[in-house]
Amino acid sequence: MQIYLPIAEMTVPVESILLLGTFVGFLSGVFGVGGGFLTTPFLIFMGIPPAVAVGTQANQLVAASVSGVMAHWRKGNVDIQIGAVMLVGGLAGSLVGVFIFKLLQLLGQIDFMISFLYVVFLGSVGLMMLLESVFSFFKKKTVRSEFNAQKLSPFFMALPYKMRFPRSKLYISALVPAAIGFVGGLMVAIMGIGGGFLLVPAMIYILGMPTLLVAGTSLFQIIFTTAFATLMHAMANHTVDLVLALLLIIGGVIGAQVGVKLSKMITGAHARIVLAIMVLIVCIQLGGQLVIRPDELYSTVIR
Repeated sequence: MQIYLPIAEMTVPVESILLLGTFVGFLSGVFGVGGGFLTTPFLIFMGIPPAVAVGTQANQLVAASVSGVMAHWRKGNVDIQIGAVMLVGGLAGSLVGVFIFKLLQLLGQIDFMISFLYVVFLGSVGLMMLLESVFSFFKKKTVRSEFNAQKLSPFFMALPYKMRFPRSKLYISALVPAAIGFVGGLMVAIMGIGGGFLLVPAMIYILGMPTLLVAGTSLFQIIFTTAFATLMHAMANHTVDLVLALLLIIGGVIGAQVGVKLSKMITGAHARIVLAIMVLIVCIQLGGQLVIRPDELYSTVIR
């Protein structure tokens, strides 16, 4: 069955969008990743304009983040104070990112930049995941070390505007979590991804937060950052297609439930290797689209 996407200005098979949402949701359930970094490239492969894919994916992240935060909130694993400081930086980053997005649109370079950034991003993440996974697979013993907040870089410790965060038992400059949130906001606005792969390690190794509180706190600020980015994209760039987002969310919910049930059958090392290879394949495909000569050099279609 075909359905018209009013913002993308094209007709697509409903089954294809639902299948994509289900597939990405399945990956989320099996591998424990948000899947946002794969949704946008897959939408581009299906012919959705990259700008619409990014704006719509930011909208989808709101629903995914709310679901995750509710689970962490019930367990008391959310530091509201740090999350609020990160949110201030995240909103600023989203605002800057949306205007950069608008500027690239006006210059006619937004489609290229989105694809280029994803090639760089997916290539880097895919290679790191593959190397780490292969190393973990062959390593017989894992040596765990606890991170101590007292070992923070003297640069971060010397920054002004220090605040106490009782929940995480930290006394650090508010500029640090705000800067981390700012980077996350930029990624949401320009690439349509929550940036958890970057925020979570930064919150552990730069802020020195307890690992138990990191995921819930990150998702807490992502809810508002992505909601703000979605609103700004809709108002300034007109790139949020709610019909497309609704189909992706429906498929994602179904796929995630199936993925969670099957995740117990897959070992961690094998799962990460498979995911890394998948990410690299998507990266190569996107990269090929940037360098391979298209069948039509010019188009009169206005999007």
